[in-house]
Order: sequence, then structure tokens, then C-alpha cells
Amino acid sequence: MSNEIKVPTFPESVQEGTIATWHKKPGEAFARDEVIVDIETDKVVQEVPAPANGVLKEILREEGDIVTSNEVIATFSEGDAPAVDGAGSASTGVASDSSAEPQEILAAPAAKKLAEEKGINLADVVGTGKDGRITKEDVASFVKVAPAPVKAEAPAPAPAKMAVRSEPLVQMVGDRVEKRVPMTRLRAKIAERLLEATQSTAMLTTFNEVNMAPVMALRAKYKDRFEKIHNGTRLGFMGFFVKAAVEALRRIPAVNASIDGNDVVYHGYQDIGVAVSTEKGLVVPVLRNVENLSLAEIENGVRDFGLRGRDGKIGIEEMLGGTFTITNGGVFGSLMSTPILNPPQAAILGMHKIQDRPMAVNGEVKVLPMMYLALSYDHRIIDGKEAVQFLVAIKDMIEDPARILLEL
Repeated sequence: MSNEIKVPTFPESVQEGTIATWHKKPGEAFARDEVIVDIETDKVVQEVPAPANGVLKEILREEGDIVTSNEVIATFSEGDAPAVDGAGSASTGVASDSSAEPQEILAAPAAKKLAEEKGINLADVVGTGKDGRITKEDVASFVKVAPAPVKAEAPAPAPAKMAVRSEPLVQMVGDRVEKRVPMTRLRAKIAERLLEATQSTAMLTTFNEVNMAPVMALRAKYKDRFEKIHNGTRLGFMGFFVKAAVEALRRIPAVNASIDGNDVVYHGYQDIGVAVSTEKGLVVPVLRNVENLSLAEIENGVRDFGLRGRDGKIGIEEMLGGTFTITNGGVFGSLMSTPILNPPQAAILGMHKIQDRPMAVNGEVKVLPMMYLALSYDHRIIDGKEAVQFLVAIKDMIEDPARILLEL
């Protein structure tokens, strides 16, 4: 019985995806829930698991092809894995024919005709069509490489192969080497959104600095007990900043707003995105209704995003929405930066490296662990006064964590 493997249903904000990697080839068996293919969208790489045990029959969409929600991309025969014969090959239920050609060559009629005219053995030509089918263009490309009707010393690959999206192109520029790697869909979307943010918003950044000593002392005092009581959840700094941001967003609603056409939408909830760096690019999963979460729940959520982001396991739906974003460049050693907005959000908070600096405290010079904070905001709906007040509120709560609990 033939069954279909379909593209998962994408969220409304994702229009299409690209076939990234097929993990199985036609004729290969797989088990239920085993990953068959990776589909890259502009947000994440989504794994498509096998719906049942079976054998892959036909791949309908190749790597690099653009696909849409629920599109059929392959077919398979449902059932247990095929038996393996003495020669080590899987039997798929199709009787072998000893009188058949040693190896079937798939070629278009036009390709066969051109090969006959040029005296070319089709077995020497690399096919770039569907399922490795040899096209007329493949034969023509082979003729350019080996025009004589004799066997080439080494089969030359068709130039068309160099255009495969997933393969880098290595070329010489004089006596130096350059490698061109196709931009992934995720990286292309990140570039598009960053460019959009800089071109379509009136972005401005304001800075401040915060003394991290009070939070560091509080963390050092309670981190072991916190981890024990909350089943291994570690007490970090991000939880304090998220809690402080929630209170600051309540005080200054414009920072938690967004522009929709000619309207300003003031959100009555705080969905905070936490920027996570992955090998494929920066993603921003969202903590929902953070105003209702405890410090332990926030820390657990942030840690979970970090682990699953590293493994490429963050779902598309987890990155939709968000009313405010926090990014921490300090984990990479950044001392100061101007974070770029995450549209349609109106503001983003940038955390940075904690560094000991001499500070004047009550007429005395003290060395304190200081962090620079940056708030980038859309000046179209947030005035400079509101942006500064928001950042000062964050600073005050971090320097006196009791304010977070008392909402002062």
C-alpha cells in the first residue's frame, strides 16, 4: 500500500519552506517517528518524522526545492522493514530480473538521441534531473567537456551540478581560494528582517549602566538552595532582567506596544522574546504571559530554549508573536552594542558583559561589577523620555532586587 509523506502545516506567518536534507533514499526502510527529511523555513529547520514503519518508494521534491504546507513530497510503502538477502541488498517485494541491464540508466528521449548522435555512452554522463534522470542539457554539457566520441580518462561532472544550493562552490581567484556557500533560508530571512528594521523604523538607542553587585550577592547566597528546591533549575541573571522588564513594561505601556498600519496596539500582556544563538543563526523564541511566571519558571524556560536551540528543536509556533525582546551579547564578551529591533515590536533590551570598573560611590572610588545596558526603540511611538525612564526602571530594580518583589 502506497502512502504519502507531506509537508507539515506551517503557521500563518510562514508561507513556504525549502527541502534541506533527505535522510533516506528510495528503497531504504525506516521506523515510525524516524526523521525522514529536514525542511528549512525562514524561522527554523523543521524535522519531518515517518508516520509509520515502511520503505521509501519515491522522492517527489528534491533538496533545494521550495514547498508549501501539506504538499506531498514523497511516497512510501507501509509495513515492516524489508528482508535483507545474502548479497546484502534489501528486498522490497520486486522480483529481480537477471536479464535486465546491469544498471538502469534513466534518460530523457532527447538526451538519448543526442548521445547517439555524438557517440556518447550515457553511463558516463551525470544526470541532474529528477531521480538522477539524464537530461538533454546534461549530455550537451558533457559534450563540451569531452567532445571526442571516445572514453574520457575521467568522467567530468556536468556544470549544472555546481548550481546545487546545498553545495559550496570553491574557486580560485589568482593564487587564492574562495568558497561560495548558498545562504540558508533562515539566514536570508534574518538579513531581510534586519534590513527591514533599519529601513522602516525610526530606531534610536539609549544607554545606561547597572551595578550587578546586589544581584550577584543574592544569587551567590541562594543559588544552591534555589536549585535544590526547584528541581535542578539554576538561578541566573536573565530571570532578574525578565522580571524587571515585566514591571517596567507595565509602567510604560508604549514600550510594550507595536504599530499596525495607522494604529498603535497596546498589549495588555507581556510576551518576552529571548534571543538564542544557534549554528544556523539567531532565533527568538517567546516566553508567553511572563507576568504570570515565577522566577524559577522563567529560568527554566530560558534554559530550555537554549538547549533546544542548540539542537535545532525549537518549533515555529514558539517564535511567533512577542511584545518585547531581550538579547544578551555579554555571553560572547560584548561590552556594548546597539541591538536592532525585532519588528513589529517597538523596543529591545541589550545586556552586555559584566566587567569590574572603578566607580565613584559617596565620594569614594570603588571597584564594582558593572554592566552596560542598551535599549533600542522605535521613536515613532516611544519618546526619548519614556525610553530613558524605562531603562532607569530596569537599572533601579536590578540594583535593588527587592523592588521587583515589592513592585516599587
